[in-house]
Amino acid sequence: MRQPPETLPQPAWIGLGANLGDAAAALRKAVEAIAALPGCTLEAVSPLYRTAPYEASGPDFLNAVIRIATTMAPEPLLRALQAIENDAGRTRPYRNAPRTLDLDLLWYCSPSYVFTSDLLTLPHPRWQTRAFVLRPLADIAPAMIDAELLQHVSSQQAQRLPSSAQWPYAAA
Repeated sequence: MRQPPETLPQPAWIGLGANLGDAAAALRKAVEAIAALPGCTLEAVSPLYRTAPYEASGPDFLNAVIRIATTMAPEPLLRALQAIENDAGRTRPYRNAPRTLDLDLLWYCSPSYVFTSDLLTLPHPRWQTRAFVLRPLADIAPAMIDAELLQHVSSQQAQRLPSSAQWPYAAA
């Protein structure tokens, strides 16, 4: 697919997760940091979910998904997200290790937009198999998530948490 014009804001959906330290505070700070990136505007924030680690061990995760409008191209956006992770103390000692912050670029432009490089694959290659992505996505992009996808992940524990002072966002 053709690269979208970089001067026009494009929608991007970002998955957020954390299971070490004050996870809710880490996710809230990440939302604020992403919204403050040059050329980015926060458009929607899902409710917070508590999820069991998927293909991993460790404490439960807190997860959410946000939608932004951005003039950044996919790779620079990913590098900016990785810098936010690093600022939050993210380390990668092994695959699926517990983490202080995890930011995944799920979609850019649309779920059907395809981009592949050594750094990034879009759409995210595993977004359709994870309740911690699909449930929050369904809250902010219900027309893009069909019931069959949600049924496919129904055995994965994902508890929607109420809004609170720790997570003051309401679903769009």
